[in-house]
Amino acid sequence: MFKKLMLPIDLAHVAKLEKALRAAVDLARLYDCPITVVGVTAETATSVAHNPAEYGAKLARFAEELAETHSVVVDATARAAHDPAVDLNRMLLAAARETGADLIVMASHVPGVPDHFFASHGGAVASHAPVSVFVVR
Repeated sequence: MFKKLMLPIDLAHVAKLEKALRAAVDLARLYDCPITVVGVTAETATSVAHNPAEYGAKLARFAEELAETHSVVVDATARAAHDPAVDLNRMLLAAARETGADLIVMASHVPGVPDHFFASHGGAVASHAPVSVFVVR
């Protein structure tokens, strides 16, 4: 059914992504398809990495560990943005097209009052993606 999964990753909050990680791994096993983890970082230093190259290396290590731990095929794509909070949705949609993903599995948060006025990243990606999106809360 699915041929390639995309899993957006925020390396600063990996502990909060456990359900989405498990869902992506289970789907990858079920459909025997690879996962591409996609991370978007700032062009400047962050709490995760000093620069985009370092972030890319950390994301690649994360992908390798995920592959080894769960016996699935995983690769990584890192993107740098001037303002990740503003550019994230656009960059994730572009990454889905460029990687050929036909399913995006992404974590979300429990909705709060601001979500009634501003779309969450998961909701925005799901609204605009040309492929299926599985938002895991």
